[in-house]
Amino acid sequence: MFRFDTPTARLRAVAAIEGISYLVLLFIAMPLKYLADLPLAVRITGSAHGALFLWGGLLVFEGIRRRGKPWSWGWVILAAALVPFGTFFLDRGLREDDEAYRREVAARSTGADVVGS
Repeated sequence: MFRFDTPTARLRAVAAIEGISYLVLLFIAMPLKYLADLPLAVRITGSAHGALFLWGGLLVFEGIRRRGKPWSWGWVILAAALVPFGTFFLDRGLREDDEAYRREVAARSTGADVVGS
């Protein structure tokens, strides 16, 4: 399901996992903390989510540095990570970007021109 073989594929995978962890934090762990007096749920889920958020931020920076993406691209992705379900709305664009990157790499390896990217 998740691919980690290109920079954008890594970002897509981590963004999806981070988005799921955010939803778990908001809709499962937070109610457990406040309604069932289980603060450990937030500590565990929040720590995992925080680590995934930082990893995603590093992958965004990698995309800016290695792929020459504009800073605005990175800010949009990081802003979407702050909104519940936000990362899922970006997935289609990241998938298309990953496919374009794969075409570029394939064209470079065969020496062909890249069409449609």
